[in-house]
Amino acid sequence: MKKFSVLFFIIAILLNSFSIIGVHAYSYGDPNEEKVAEVYKEMVVKLNETPPNYTSAKKQFETVKEEIDMHMGPEPAKLIIGNLDSKDKEAALSNMEKLLVLNIARRLESIESNFKEYDTTKRLLAKGFATYEALSPKVEAENPENDKKIREDFDQSLEALGNPGLFGVGKKEANLDAFKENKDEILNSLKTEFKLKSLEVGHFSESATEQAAAKKDWTDPSNIRNWIPLVLIVAVLIAVIIFVIRRKRK
Repeated sequence: MKKFSVLFFIIAILLNSFSIIGVHAYSYGDPNEEKVAEVYKEMVVKLNETPPNYTSAKKQFETVKEEIDMHMGPEPAKLIIGNLDSKDKEAALSNMEKLLVLNIARRLESIESNFKEYDTTKRLLAKGFATYEALSPKVEAENPENDKKIREDFDQSLEALGNPGLFGVGKKEANLDAFKENKDEILNSLKTEFKLKSLEVGHFSESATEQAAAKKDWTDPSNIRNWIPLVLIVAVLIAVIIFVIRRKRK
């Protein structure tokens, strides 16, 4: 009876471990990378070729067009594609930069709306900063002090998110007022730097499509990687059962 109790306990632990693996597999991709910002950097390279490679730049942009349309409506993408079709390099890059500023605003506004959800806010801030990293070379070239200040505001925003700690160890309370102050400083600086009349980007939240895609990533049975934890757990269970049966026979 004691052996079967031990076996039951081991199985319960393994099943619980599997559920934890599932939770951690719920991934939104690299938290320090923002796809729209990466596309912008590729477009800069293509448009700085001699002559500018408008065809490749447009192909790069079209990989994020659907996401942009979803979050900001169809007008920004339509405008940028028009710039590329008319071979207006300066307008295309200027409008892409404005788009990235709006994307930063979207991320920071989402943080404020989900401020109590530490994992979400930290990921959103990382994506917002990754977007700024793409704009930083231009800001630094024109105003090094402004670039330094914006980076400091991002650092202070991260501090304001606090930290739930591990089992309460290292816990730091979040500070919404401090976050709002740094958010406003970042957005006002970018608004002035890139000459935007407004940062009104609508009522944004994390898109259902993005969340659904992330969820599918770890529940999709066609993805072989998702079977590995289950196979390992089944193998361990079988080994434990065989071990217990052999011990019982002895």
